[in-house]
Amino acid sequence: MAAGEVVALIGANGAGKTTLLATICGRPQASAGRVLLEGRDITRLPTHRIARLGLAHAPEGRRIFPRMTVLENLQMGAVVADPAHFSADLERVLALFPRLEERLTQRGGTLSGGEQQMLAIGRALMSRPRLLLLDEPSLGLAPLVVRQIFALIEQINREQGITVFLVEQNAYHALKLAHRGYVMVNGRVTLSGSGAELLANKEIRAHYLEGGVAEP
Repeated sequence: MAAGEVVALIGANGAGKTTLLATICGRPQASAGRVLLEGRDITRLPTHRIARLGLAHAPEGRRIFPRMTVLENLQMGAVVADPAHFSADLERVLALFPRLEERLTQRGGTLSGGEQQMLAIGRALMSRPRLLLLDEPSLGLAPLVVRQIFALIEQINREQGITVFLVEQNAYHALKLAHRGYVMVNGRVTLSGSGAELLANKEIRAHYLEGGVAEP
């Protein structure tokens, strides 16, 4: 991945997409090959050290802390960042997600699905990442909310210059946003190209864009 890119990885359930993201984060460690972050080998580093190097992960299913407030969840994301930047980072995240600012004292578990996804992404951004891993950000969300989430991802990449690695079953939205994309089948990359090229690919359209996955 080049700095500043949005790269999408699409594939069916069980293809290995989530496992790949977890491996990049160091849990589990890769059994073969290497993981490089800005040229540095992070394959054997513990997760907390990888986070301090500028990698953040918003996992599948959000995994926010449901009994903690929105503010406390965001504070957890800032643990690996310089405390001197906390106020500025919080202001930046709340400007991106104004709905979270309205709910700062509300418990995370009482938020809607879309708001929880915003919180998961916001928590990741509080660590000041250079590379943001997003795992199924559209999962379980209504179509209108999905469009809002993808618009926010595009804004994060465009305005903050953060590199985004996006794992997503919603192939249409993922490839429409991505500069480049990959298709994974049974743990192996079987096809790659620009987002536009993959959207136009007949095989991709047949397997991933028909039957309700494409934009309504």
